[in-house]
Amino acid sequence: MTDTSPSRSSSDRTDGGFAVVEMFTSQGCNSCPPAEEVLSEIDQSARERGRPVYALGFHVDYWDHLGWADPYADGAHTRRQEDYARAFGSGGLYTPQMIVNGTTDFVGSDRRQASAAIESALATAAITPLTLSVTETDGDETHRLTVDYQVDRVPALGTINMAVVERGLENDVPRGENAGRRLRQDAVVRAFTSERINGDLGQVELSVPATLDPRRAMVIGYVQNDGHRAIVGAAAVPVAS
Repeated sequence: MTDTSPSRSSSDRTDGGFAVVEMFTSQGCNSCPPAEEVLSEIDQSARERGRPVYALGFHVDYWDHLGWADPYADGAHTRRQEDYARAFGSGGLYTPQMIVNGTTDFVGSDRRQASAAIESALATAAITPLTLSVTETDGDETHRLTVDYQVDRVPALGTINMAVVERGLENDVPRGENAGRRLRQDAVVRAFTSERINGDLGQVELSVPATLDPRRAMVIGYVQNDGHRAIVGAAAVPVAS
C-alpha cells in the first residue's frame, strides 16, 4: 500500500460509567472458544446499544508449545496477565480469564458474572474522563496510527493503555486442543502499548499489520492506576472514519 491522506475522527467523552473487558485467551485452549463467544456477544451488544463497554481479547503465548501457535499470541499479553496475577495475589495464570475495569476477574465463559461485573461498572462514574482522536497512515507493510488523547483529572500514578482491536477474524486450527475447528473471534488485540501519563495531553503511535481491516477495527484507550490496577477512564474511536 502507499501513503494516503490521514483521516481523523474523535471519540465521545465518557463521563459516566464504562466497562473495559479484558480477556486472556488462546486458540490452543479448548476452554476458550465458549469464552470467545461471550466476548463477541459483549462486543456486539455494546455496539448495537451504543454503550461504553470495550472488549479486548489478549491472546497469550504460553499455550503455543502445546501443538498450535496462536497467530495472535504475544508475549507482551502474557506479561500483562502476569502483572494482574501479582496485583491480585493469585500467583497463577489461566485461560480464559476475564477482567473488568482492572479489578474483577473470573472465568471468561461465565455469562452471569460477566453481565453482573459490566452492569456494576456502568453504574460507577468515570474518575478520569478521556477523549481520543486517531490519524491513520498506510505504509507498505503496516498501518501506522497516531492517537492523540486528552485526560481530565490526571491521576498521580497513572498509565495510558492504547489498543487496536479487530473483529470478525476467522482461521482454521489444524493442531492442538482445538484441532479441526474453525474459530471466529472478535475484539482481537492487534496492537497494544502502555506508557506513563505525564500530563493532560499526549500522543501515542501504534503500528498494526497491513492485513488489518480498518472498517472492523477500533482504537480503545484506557487510564489505569499503577498501584491497585483499577481502570479509571476509557474511550474508543473507530480506525476508519
